[in-house]
Amino acid sequence: MLTFTALGPFQAWADGAPLDLGGQRQRAVLARLLVAGGRAVPVNTLIDELWPGAPPAQALSTIQGYVSRLRRALEPDRAPREEARVLVSAPPGYALRAATEQVDAWRFEALVKSEGDPGRVWAAMDTALELWRGPALAEFGELSWAATEAGRLEELRLIAVERRAGAGLALGRATSLVADLEAHASAYPLREEAWRLLATGLYGLGRQGDALAALRRARSVWRDELGLDLSAGLQRLEADMLAQRLESPAPEEQVPVEAPAAVSDIAPLRVVVADDQALVRAGVRAMLDAEPGVTMVGEATNGEEAIALVAETGPDVVLLDIQMPHLDGLAAARRILSENRPPKVIMMTTFGSDENLYAALRAGVSGFILKTSAPEQFLAAIRAASAGDALIDPTITTRLIAGFAGRVDPASPPALAGLADSQLDVLKLVARGLTNRQIGQTLSLSEEEVAIMVKSLLEHLGLFDRAQLVMAAYESGFVTPGEKTSFSSL
Repeated sequence: MLTFTALGPFQAWADGAPLDLGGQRQRAVLARLLVAGGRAVPVNTLIDELWPGAPPAQALSTIQGYVSRLRRALEPDRAPREEARVLVSAPPGYALRAATEQVDAWRFEALVKSEGDPGRVWAAMDTALELWRGPALAEFGELSWAATEAGRLEELRLIAVERRAGAGLALGRATSLVADLEAHASAYPLREEAWRLLATGLYGLGRQGDALAALRRARSVWRDELGLDLSAGLQRLEADMLAQRLESPAPEEQVPVEAPAAVSDIAPLRVVVADDQALVRAGVRAMLDAEPGVTMVGEATNGEEAIALVAETGPDVVLLDIQMPHLDGLAAARRILSENRPPKVIMMTTFGSDENLYAALRAGVSGFILKTSAPEQFLAAIRAASAGDALIDPTITTRLIAGFAGRVDPASPPALAGLADSQLDVLKLVARGLTNRQIGQTLSLSEEEVAIMVKSLLEHLGLFDRAQLVMAAYESGFVTPGEKTSFSSL
């Protein structure tokens, strides 16, 4: 059986024996396709990402040579003219075809997202964490795509650690978990879930003083590092401990190891694409056709057609070129967003003027994405926008915000006066690009609680989209450029 490992040294294996994948850059081609999760990666993207800023003159033929040698390594018994089954041609590039169980990173992610009762979660997280053999994709760390994916996988690893601990506490295993939770909170002092679990575990062992001391440490860290008070969730936990309102921990129970539940299919997302360039529309259509759970319900060549198509099809997300004939994307976006229950709108741009991009964000679009972005970035943008997140491409965010933050505009939202501290905490984290789930993990709130608070912020400020909250935070001076801020949800 052919398998691939990326959670530690990168390697491909045939029935447990390592395969010769060649030199560093040839190995990077296979690693990049693995990171794409089975989706096609255009050859131009491979060239740009393997040789950032300075590709050689023969880059295309070099990539083709790498692919040819990798195919021989992965399928040594394949006949010369037989079509490849693992590293396949997928115009305009290549893709890695493998089952989830064949790739440790894919299997790990599916396990982390699995649900069930505490015993099932404990077993799934245990299995997921056992797949880690060291830092992910470390040998490609100088390449931005690898560093980004390694950071994403590391975040999932921390979530797995915390989900395992939460399940263990529910099963009455605090005695064996508290030492590990102490180390986890010390190593990641800005993760509130780490402090919640530690305090809950200590309290469950009858160490109420130590549990309250842990929460005081959390408060001190947040005030020193972030300028924030203890989250509402941890304040409630602290109050419940002081009032001795917490339930006694469950007795430890032996739970048989079960296979994790299968990850449910993602609900289909309906997408409209509007761009006057046929090549762009064709590329997006091919990308969406190859993606499960996303369907393209129509395409338009100008703003007027886009407005009519949205009214006819009722999509979830609209990909809208910012510059089109007859009616440009900015004007079309304003009209689409003025309707009752509008879809999410993502502006596509090659470069685009700062004025237009800024105006689009203030109009209520969910963000923008460069047309040169990789397919997985487009797909992530569609899913993120549908979930209510703000998308601002990191390559031009800093320049855009720095140029317009603090600008006096008669159409600017009202000042932030009257917002509660808890609302300001959420606004600051929204402006830093965190999703509702990430905000919930940071502030020990459920996603539903965060969603309610975001909705209250929008209503208070007279806004209707998350991206407008980001701009409001900057325009009011509440958040300033360079303040440890990242806006990309991609």
